[in-house]
Amino acid sequence: MASSHSSSPVPQSNSSDAFFKKEMDATKCFRPVQSLPDVCPKEPTGNVGDPSNLCESPSLVVDQHRWTIYHSKVNLPAALNDPRLAKRESDFFTKTWGVDFVDTEVTPSFYLPQITKEHFALYQQEITPREKVHERCKNICTPKDTFDRTLLHTHDKSRTDLEQVPKIFMKPDFALEDSLTFNAVLPWSHFSTAGGKGNRDAASSKLLQEKLSHYLDIVEVNIAHQISLRSEAFFHAMTSQHEMQDYLRKTSQAVKLLREKISKIDKVMCEGSLRVLRLSLTRNNCIKAYNKLKLMATVHQTQPTVQLLLSTSEFVGALDLIATTQEVLQQELQGIHSFRHLGSQLCELEKLIDKMMIAEFSTYARNDLNRPLEDDCQILEEERLVSLVFGLLKQRKLNFYEIYGDEMIITAKNIIKQCVVNTVSQIEEIDTEVVVKLADQMRMMNFPQWFDLLKSIFSKFTIFLKRIKATLNTIHSVVFLVLDKNQKTRDLEDTLQKNSAKDSTVDTEVAYLTHEGMFISDAFSEGDLPPVAADTTSQRNTSPNSEPCSSDSVSEPECTTDSSSSKEQTSSSVTPGGVEMMISDDMKLTDLELVRLANNIQELLYNASDVCHDRSVKFLMARAKDGFLEKLNSNEFVALSRLMEGFILDTEQICGRKSMSLRGALQSQANRFVNRFHEERKTKLSLLLDNERWKQAEVPAEFQDLVDSVSDGRISLPEKKPAATEERKPTEFLIVEGQKYATVGTVLLLIRIILEYCQCVDNIPSITTDMLTRLSDLLKYFNSRSCQLVLGAGALQVVGLKTITTKNLALSSRCLQLIVHYIPIIRAHFEARLQPKQFSMLRHFDHIMKDYHDHIAEISAKLVAIMDSLFDKLLSKYEVKAPVPSACFRNICKQMAKMHEAIYDLLPEEQTQMLFLRINASYKLHLKRQLAHLNVVNDGGPLNGLVTSDVAFYTGNLQALKGLKNLDLNMAEIWEQKR
Repeated sequence: MASSHSSSPVPQSNSSDAFFKKEMDATKCFRPVQSLPDVCPKEPTGNVGDPSNLCESPSLVVDQHRWTIYHSKVNLPAALNDPRLAKRESDFFTKTWGVDFVDTEVTPSFYLPQITKEHFALYQQEITPREKVHERCKNICTPKDTFDRTLLHTHDKSRTDLEQVPKIFMKPDFALEDSLTFNAVLPWSHFSTAGGKGNRDAASSKLLQEKLSHYLDIVEVNIAHQISLRSEAFFHAMTSQHEMQDYLRKTSQAVKLLREKISKIDKVMCEGSLRVLRLSLTRNNCIKAYNKLKLMATVHQTQPTVQLLLSTSEFVGALDLIATTQEVLQQELQGIHSFRHLGSQLCELEKLIDKMMIAEFSTYARNDLNRPLEDDCQILEEERLVSLVFGLLKQRKLNFYEIYGDEMIITAKNIIKQCVVNTVSQIEEIDTEVVVKLADQMRMMNFPQWFDLLKSIFSKFTIFLKRIKATLNTIHSVVFLVLDKNQKTRDLEDTLQKNSAKDSTVDTEVAYLTHEGMFISDAFSEGDLPPVAADTTSQRNTSPNSEPCSSDSVSEPECTTDSSSSKEQTSSSVTPGGVEMMISDDMKLTDLELVRLANNIQELLYNASDVCHDRSVKFLMARAKDGFLEKLNSNEFVALSRLMEGFILDTEQICGRKSMSLRGALQSQANRFVNRFHEERKTKLSLLLDNERWKQAEVPAEFQDLVDSVSDGRISLPEKKPAATEERKPTEFLIVEGQKYATVGTVLLLIRIILEYCQCVDNIPSITTDMLTRLSDLLKYFNSRSCQLVLGAGALQVVGLKTITTKNLALSSRCLQLIVHYIPIIRAHFEARLQPKQFSMLRHFDHIMKDYHDHIAEISAKLVAIMDSLFDKLLSKYEVKAPVPSACFRNICKQMAKMHEAIYDLLPEEQTQMLFLRINASYKLHLKRQLAHLNVVNDGGPLNGLVTSDVAFYTGNLQALKGLKNLDLNMAEIWEQKR
């Protein structure tokens, strides 16, 4: 055992143990590869001559707690032997690829480069310094692996030794008193001394004694080993136990001393003070009992007082009194047997007051909305309204505004009904006994009477909305005053909390009264007192029951309901109407509820505007059932539209929000008016075109004035002037900005119709887009219909013209040019009245402009084509011979003169010149073709002279026409150019 204690705790490795003997390869930076346990124990690996190899390796079946993956081993012969083959393969590869496998030389791959040592030169340069550092560290530090293996070996050896001790000694219930246990440990056979067996039994006993001694040595060695491992902790625990016993002894002495000092202090300082405190407490209790009795007497008078307040409609005062009494009952008079039923009685009384307030508010709303509209007073009994609203808010009846909304709808219906009755009673033509229904009576009115009725309804609705706005503003102001009070209350509470936090930081020592009548001043600090006394003093100062009480502690012997039980604070506020009211702090409304209520009240004002608009729409639709509104003329509809627009603007100004119902109804009627307006004028234009004979018409003076006003920038129909004493004669042409326009009567009326469209847009801005679409449709219709009648010769069948002459064509072209002149003006007029997002509609005018120009070009081409066919007919028979000028050229000049005579007075001089240039080009082309056919060339011969004479005759006649004197004819182009 001595040797075991002196031995080193770290086991040394056995030189014959291959597990610890094997050295690690210095060139590798990872743990050495350990051999695996043999699969075939008859062919061991490692040191073949060492018989301990097989027994040292743990078994996977028996020693599962010791076996690891590093003990897994297999020998190569066992892996290569295949028991299925009778003959052993001569080569390893025949095991996989069969006995037919033949060694062949593997051709190097063309895709793999030849690797040499130079490829690893850079890697060796980088890794060499690291390898040197690793080797240096390896030599300095002992490998952890070797230590772990040694420790593991020692642990396993100790465990193997303990396993030699029988298990019976290890049982927790081991006791030699038990006969079975005793017989198992010391069998009786060892103590028998029968004849002949003494020596053998003595040897057996000695052997048993040695075995038990051996077991004892093993246990003692293991115990000593465990003690050596844990000796330091054991001795440290023993030392700590002695120190703790010393601390407990000192603490017990200090507690005993402290208790003695506290007992002395209690006798000297506390008994007298406590007696004074008891007397003061008794006095305070008597005062509180007296105040309770007075408070009970006051509460007993609550119900008669509430009845008195309700008789004078003082709902707010009654509610305040009930709330205060309820608070007193719950806080200060709780548990009083005589008042056990008072709380429920007050709750029932409060519910009764709620019903009374709602009925009172309904009556007020009915009286306020149904009073005569001629009354100048905006708000009826503002003080009563404020009191009702405040009481309803106090009781959280936040839906009271719905009552006002219902009364508002009923009143709006009655206003229209009363206006119709008043108007019908003033009209003698309507017999109310025959026509009973108001709607039928209203439909019997003519437009002026119905228009005056609508104006009266709109004026009364305007006054009605102003009254509603004034009333709702008063309610709104009460709500916001309560909201402002809540905000001020929160600010005051925050301020008080901050001040209390500051005051709590300035603590002073409380003086205590001694038995001798003297005070211990706070001048004595805790440092002057003993530690125990100082602790006691600090505890007494922080005790909640240590507040000083004396004869002056009760400042108010009298306690009333308003001062002691109710903690409400009231503040005075003034409404916008000048009504002063007291707002208490017991309003249980949150800011969110008040803001939502204010929004609902504002929404009620919007609903009032919507109600008035809806009732007006129904009134309007009732009159429009028989198509009355669609039959109005432009002036009447414009007056109606302006009246409705004015009412809509007034309601928007009063209520602050747009109502779309009346505006939508006006837009619907405006669309119907636009359709009828357009259809009437389109039908009128169609009739005019169907009866137009396409002859130049005289221009009345009123049309000239109309055109002049447009030139001055006034795109509207002039007002009808009284008949002048001297009538102006009509003129032959229409003068537009200095240019003469020959026109037909249809175009003059079309210009007037166009201006009617523009004026209608000015009077009713809401129909601008519809009017633009209709006007573009009208202009397109005129263009297409005039094309059918003139170019398409439709006038031959419609009017009965014998033929479409060049004069008709020229007059049609000039009329189209007149309309083209006004299209940009009309476009600018509509553009000024459209929203920017609607400017895309102006493209209709661009398309119309293009169509008109194409039509004018087609007419010009038609005139040229007429002369072209004439030239083809005459020049195809032309022969170069005397006399000069020939009959052909005389006939051509005659037709050219007729053409000039037909169009010169209708078209401007510039257009006439351009037209004759095109006609001359056609003439030269036909003449050139005929001369080439006759083989007449410009060679100065006789034929050339005859042709030159005819051409000179043609040129002279053409330039002699009015306005064509300076026309460049360029007749040299009739000859073929020499190549």
